[in-house]
This record gives sequence, structure tokens and C-alpha cells, in this order.
Amino acid sequence: MSRPTWDEYFMEITELVSKRSTCSRRRVGAVIVQDKRILTTGYNGAPRGLSHCLEIGCLREIKKVASGERQELCRGLHAEQNAIVQAALHGLSIKGSALYCTTQPCVTCAKMIINSGIKKIVYKEKYPDELARKILKEAGVIEIQYE
Repeated sequence: MSRPTWDEYFMEITELVSKRSTCSRRRVGAVIVQDKRILTTGYNGAPRGLSHCLEIGCLREIKKVASGERQELCRGLHAEQNAIVQAALHGLSIKGSALYCTTQPCVTCAKMIINSGIKKIVYKEKYPDELARKILKEAGVIEIQYE
């Protein structure tokens, strides 16, 4: 039995985190890592104390909104947003860190990633948001698709 690489290790943890998701459309997990140490995790779902889509249904499904469009109609936060918010809530700097995520970030998450100082993103599944990729590249954030 061989030891997993660091990317394998953190991506497996990210997959486990995604299982906590309360989104009825897509389960996404995120892990923020610095110096091979997990700082925070996040998964997609409604804000603390609010009803989840698994309980009350998904407005985006009802309105037949395509993935990557009209994100303002979603009552949930994305996994990346929740991981960044957790760092802020607990007073942790994530400047210079890496984000492992099951799905490539959207443009809203990309802007938060840039401003929070995250320098590298390792993701598994592509997301249909060309603007997100463009601004991450412009900001010098490294994106790596995990195979």
C-alpha cells in the first residue's frame, strides 16, 4: 500500500466534506490548506439557521436555471465561500494558502479567492464560468485540474 500524495490526500478529504452539502443540485466541498495543514473546510448549503434546499426545494430547479447562471437565485453559499467565511469567523489568515475544491470556482468565488489571498486552486470538476478562469489567471492564481 502506497501513501497518497498531498494532492490526493487533500482531494479525498474535500470529497468527504462535500457529503455534508445540503444542495439538491450539486454536492461541493472545499478545503483551505497552508503548509500541508488544513485551516478550514466548507460545503455548499444555506446560511446557518436557514432552511436547506433539501428541506424546502430548489428555486433554481423550479425556474429551470442552467448551471453557472443567475446565481443570485440560490439561497445557498458555495463551498469556497463557506471555507473563506469560516477562516474569517475564527480569525485565521488564509493569505498564501491553497484551496482544494471538488468543483472549479464560479466568478463570485473567484473574486473572494483573489481578495482573500489564496494563491492556488486544485479542483476536480470543471464549472461553466469562463470569466472566473479569466480573472483568476489575471490575478496570478494558479488553477490545477486534479486528475
